[in-house]
Amino acid sequence: MRQHFAVFGQPIAHSLSPYIHAEFGKQCGVELDYVAIEASPEDFASAVATFRAAGGRGANITLPHKQAAYALCKEVSEYAFHVGAVNTLMWQDDGWMGCNTDGVGLIVDLTERERLDLRGRRCLMLGAGGAARGVVPAMLEAGVAELIIVNRTAARADELVDAVGEPDRVKSRYWEDLAALGDFELIINATAAGHQTTVMDLPFSLLSPRCLAVDLSYGKAAIPFLSWAKAGNCDHAVDGLGMLVEQAAESFLRWHGVRPQTDGVYTTLRAKQDALISAD
Repeated sequence: MRQHFAVFGQPIAHSLSPYIHAEFGKQCGVELDYVAIEASPEDFASAVATFRAAGGRGANITLPHKQAAYALCKEVSEYAFHVGAVNTLMWQDDGWMGCNTDGVGLIVDLTERERLDLRGRRCLMLGAGGAARGVVPAMLEAGVAELIIVNRTAARADELVDAVGEPDRVKSRYWEDLAALGDFELIINATAAGHQTTVMDLPFSLLSPRCLAVDLSYGKAAIPFLSWAKAGNCDHAVDGLGMLVEQAAESFLRWHGVRPQTDGVYTTLRAKQDALISAD
C-alpha cells in the first residue's frame, strides 16, 4: 500500500526532501508519496491536521516549525524532549509521535563523510531556534569542549542554555559581544539569515587557524556564511546538504524500519547543487 508523507516549512519550494525520499523508496522497495507543503506559522497546525485527515502517515518539519511541531505531539522521543524541537512526525494509533534526527544527521555527516574529529573543539553556535536545538546535545555528545550560544534575541539563547543544563560547558553571550569572544575551532550557523536578506557581519577574529565552519542550510542559503568563513581563511567549510541527507535517512528508518544507503543520493545532489551555484 502506498503511504503518504510530506515536509512542512516556510519557505519550502527549494526543498530537496521529496527527491531524497523518492530515491530512498526506490532503493528500499517502499511505495510512497512525499510532497512539500508550504505553511505559515499561523497555519501550521491546521495544515498538519489536513495532511493527516488525507491519510498522512509521517512528516518532516523544517524552519520555522520545529518547536511548533513539538506541541502537536502526543508523545516524543527522549532526545526531542531534551531539545524541545521535532523534525520528524510519525502517526501512531491516535496521535503524533515526534522525534528529532537533526543531531545524528549532522554528526554522521561531519564525522563519517567529512572524516572530521569534533572532540575538544571550542564551539560557537549562531542561532537558538529549532535548528540549533536539534543539534546542540549531539555536539556535546560528540565531545566538543565548550559551546557558546549567541542569538540576536538573547532570551532565546538563555532558554536553550537552560534547557541543555550543562552550565560548565554551555553558555550564552550577547550578539554585540561577538568580537570579544576570542576564536573558535568550530562555528555553526543555525540562523535563517541565508534564507532572508539579512547580512551576517561577523568578525574574522572568531576564526582560529583550524576552524571548521558549518552552515545548517544548503545551496544558495549557505553561501553568505561559508563565503565569510573562506574569506577568513577557515580550514574547512561545510554546508548542510550532507546533514539533510543523513537526517532524512534517519527519518526513513523510523518510518519504514530500514536505513537506506546515502552516498549515491548525496553525490547526485552535490553535483546538482554545485552546478546550480556555478550557473549563477
